[in-house]
Amino acid sequence: MSKHYDVLVIGPVSLDHNIDYLGNERKEVGGAVVASGFAAARSGNATALFTKLNPADADVEARFAGSGADLYWSPSKATCSIRNQYFTADKEKRACTSMGVCDPFRFEELPQIDTAIYHFAGLVYGDFDGELFAEASRHGKVAVDVQCLLRHVEPDKTMAFHDWAEKKQYLPYIDYLKTDAAEAEILTGLTDRAEAAKLLYSWGAKEVLITHNTEVLAYDGKQIYTCPIKARNLSGRTGRGDTTFAGYITERQRAGIEEALLYCTALVSLKMETPGPFQGTRQDVLDYIKEFY
Repeated sequence: MSKHYDVLVIGPVSLDHNIDYLGNERKEVGGAVVASGFAAARSGNATALFTKLNPADADVEARFAGSGADLYWSPSKATCSIRNQYFTADKEKRACTSMGVCDPFRFEELPQIDTAIYHFAGLVYGDFDGELFAEASRHGKVAVDVQCLLRHVEPDKTMAFHDWAEKKQYLPYIDYLKTDAAEAEILTGLTDRAEAAKLLYSWGAKEVLITHNTEVLAYDGKQIYTCPIKARNLSGRTGRGDTTFAGYITERQRAGIEEALLYCTALVSLKMETPGPFQGTRQDVLDYIKEFY
């Protein structure tokens, strides 16, 4: 009998070259699967991770040590690698350059486990295709961070965002859809986040989560919910959206939308105060809620 998990987080690790606005460079093994995986597991959920990389590039076992998640991985010809040049102290403005792209993910590669949620945490267009979501939807709930469907590697290796051409075909397979405010505008043409969430819902996504640097918004077709971000500093801003989404979708398995939104917003507020993935505990988040919410 296969092992049961609350969530399987799927996506490439990335060899990140992060350069801050002062020119300081920091190299680390990052990626959405890291931030999401730690956030889900450290929040007390039975978490599995599936990633791909060239094993010559990084020690994947060491990267996820202490996460509390079970790691599964497969080799890829190349490892995803991204150079992030930040232009402001708050890291809101950056230029991204691709230095390597992982092999695409296929459903038959995924570990033979039982999971409540398939959380697709990709980095660039081509990591996943819509048929992967369709197949996963036959086995569990599907959660997708839309970044990997909009962020394209251009011929000159710069990265640019383009609309997801197949969105209306594949959004109906998605139980939880996460975008940030800019991505929501690319998908819908709307700057109003609440209206964008409603349109994405009308196209088939069952619950929509939109992150912004001031708040997180959720919509389920009935009501718009929002919760403010209360981070005291932004030293750990990288991985903000991934942490939020992992916290929300796992909490939704045991709580209503309002409670899940509060938990994930407090989680990301706390996480953003320290660089790297979330290393705290569920109790730390609950204490943060008591103190600041």
